[in-house]
Amino acid sequence: MSGSTSLFAEPQVLALMALGLIVAGAAIGLLAGLFGVGGGAISVPVFYQTFLLMGTRPDIAMPLAVGTSLAMIIPTSILSARTHAESGALDIPHLRAWAVPVTCGVLIGSAAARYAPAELFQIVFVVVAGTNAVKMLFARGAWQLRDGLPGNPLQAVYGAIVGLLSALMGIGGGAISNLILTLHGWSMHRAVATSAGVGVLIAIPGTIGYVLAGWGKAGLPHDAFGFVSVGALVLTMPTAILTTRRGARLAHRLSREVLQRLFGLFLLAVTIRFLVALF
Repeated sequence: MSGSTSLFAEPQVLALMALGLIVAGAAIGLLAGLFGVGGGAISVPVFYQTFLLMGTRPDIAMPLAVGTSLAMIIPTSILSARTHAESGALDIPHLRAWAVPVTCGVLIGSAAARYAPAELFQIVFVVVAGTNAVKMLFARGAWQLRDGLPGNPLQAVYGAIVGLLSALMGIGGGAISNLILTLHGWSMHRAVATSAGVGVLIAIPGTIGYVLAGWGKAGLPHDAFGFVSVGALVLTMPTAILTTRRGARLAHRLSREVLQRLFGLFLLAVTIRFLVALF
């Protein structure tokens, strides 16, 4: 890959960033297991700031952060989903119903990444994460649309929306699918567990899509394959894998109310971070 920056090509930058990325990896894994979110809500801003500090152009840094985040979500979402499945909370029939529409949405979002401005990714992130944060922190039952998900074609539309927005945001879909599922009467624990499985459906085609979308793009770091930074993955993935299962087990020891409030505070912090970046 051609480009001007690299985690490997500049050892002094690597020395300054390595510890922060390793710690971030641990936080990504913990959140992936705890909230069923894949960890993208923390890895995208961390990767974005890292790439900017390395001198990557903002219009390259944002899709690169999103694509790298999706690649990171592959192992964390698989581990998280397996751990939640052991508790019996993972809804396999629902995942099968969403498999095709989610994948279609992801591929559309990944293709758009080559041409979309960096601000679009940030705006989508703020709207979705902010809405979910308000619901988790302040909702009192009135936010439930109905008891149970609708049938097709509306359920397929939901799946496509989850895939599309997740691909644009670089997340495992947990924030969006949690919002949809809890609005339709699902318990928080069941929604979190199933959202971890949704992350698996999103991360694999999303990563492939971002590799293809960024292939040959000018200004990429030397370690990048399309919009995926191998260097960032090497630094963050080991600690993320170590902490993912711990987070998933912790989720089932917390009450619904505590889990919901913690998720809301986490999303609120991420929303504020991207609002600051936009303005």
